[in-house]
Amino acid sequence: MNRTVRLYALVEELRAVAPRPLTVAALAARFEVSTRTVQRDLQALMETGVPVRTTTGRGGGWSIDREMTLPPIHFTADEASALAVALAAADAGAPYAGAARTAAQKIAASMTGPASAAAQRLAARIVAQPAPADSTVRAAVERALTTDTVLRLSYTDAAGRGSERTVEPAGLLTAEGRWYLIAWCRTRRAGRGFRLDRITAAAATTEPAQPHDLTELLRGSAASDAERPTALAPLAPRPGQPRPSPR
Repeated sequence: MNRTVRLYALVEELRAVAPRPLTVAALAARFEVSTRTVQRDLQALMETGVPVRTTTGRGGGWSIDREMTLPPIHFTADEASALAVALAAADAGAPYAGAARTAAQKIAASMTGPASAAAQRLAARIVAQPAPADSTVRAAVERALTTDTVLRLSYTDAAGRGSERTVEPAGLLTAEGRWYLIAWCRTRRAGRGFRLDRITAAAATTEPAQPHDLTELLRGSAASDAERPTALAPLAPRPGQPRPSPR
């Protein structure tokens, strides 16, 4: 068993018994490797963001948070290739670009067989020219959106005029290769769009933001006809296939 496959199998082994922990010795025996190898693998999982943790003392060991992980997902070769294309071509200056890169690594590590080989071959044939981006600004915007908190920013408009704004983020808009933060601007007391590459400084706060409907903020603007992506819509059952029951 190579290391990539073993890392994936380690996660599934921990998921199968969660929240009960497993000792390093038990995992080493399960995969027929040394305890030192298991320790290195578990440390590598932690460093890539997999929610594994260790507890000491009697009854301790390694465990994983089931709510923060996914069960096995089996991709077809076409689906794996589509993911490889989307993630490999992600603009380094786009929001959540860092998360996209780690997601690509996790997907690659979890796939085996023809789907994995097809995805890796295709990803190797895609190159992207990164756009200049302020990672500090992007991180602050990401944090404010994820935590629904107020954001303070310095902004330069198309005419070169600078201003300080306090905004309540509602969402993101992508248009013609550019990204915009759509937010309620407390300074202007109206919905506004802020081009990310024109935000010269941004600071997330801990103040909760009021909820704002993204569609309403876009109404009457040049982006009023913007469409939401359908990629995350629930998959419709095939004819004759029962709908999943709610849990």
